[in-house]
Amino acid sequence: MLSFDSYVDDFYCNMNLSTEMPLPAARETILGFFERIQKSYPSMRNFYTRETGDCVLEDDKDLGHQRFMTVEAKRVCSGFRNPPDISTAVAQHLEVLDLLPYMLSVSPLDCEALDFMMGFDMAYRGNHDELVAEALGGCPAIDGLLRVPGARVINYEPSITLTLDETCRIQARLLIETRTTAYHVRRGEYPEENISVYFTLRKYGSLDPGVSFGQTLEILRTRCEELLEELVVEQVLQPLAQAIAAK
Repeated sequence: MLSFDSYVDDFYCNMNLSTEMPLPAARETILGFFERIQKSYPSMRNFYTRETGDCVLEDDKDLGHQRFMTVEAKRVCSGFRNPPDISTAVAQHLEVLDLLPYMLSVSPLDCEALDFMMGFDMAYRGNHDELVAEALGGCPAIDGLLRVPGARVINYEPSITLTLDETCRIQARLLIETRTTAYHVRRGEYPEENISVYFTLRKYGSLDPGVSFGQTLEILRTRCEELLEELVVEQVLQPLAQAIAAK
């Protein structure tokens, strides 16, 4: 079982389903869907709409962990911050995917993209970009730039996307997001903010005949965990955590 507690302050396991056609927006349809979710997870008692029209159902934010769900114009998101394990979060995502065809009329044909995403936050008070560059390094050209006399790093957010099949319909993306600005560097004052690492497995396009959303998510989840263990935990999360601890 993958464990991240020794490296990160928070982690989350999310599912995003983007559709080609707009989702139903009728009041009774949306409320019926969220009421059905709440029956399974009674702690999700906070419902509200954003200015964009997105509808949100979530746990209280002060629990240390949080389930959340959104229905947007063409996307459904299911998330769990700091779940006890990945399987608990996946069970929530699978229930949502099972309900979508019946309660929101979402067909596997209507799939624009299905994402399984693991995210990790590490709090750090300092120059995020400088720390990421020092911890993860880069190619010789990048390392040479870091040695320019008097230079300071003000933006360094590595991102790479890989295709995992010949059709390019299954892709993996690693993204590191920093929150240091030029203003912080200029003043030498850094608030404590999160450095975030996102690792996403995405399936593009309509699903194959006879294949369900849940089956597809399980495939993405299995591949995601394999790549996390092989390439992300020790090669990305651990060096960042060690660099933060050393500062």
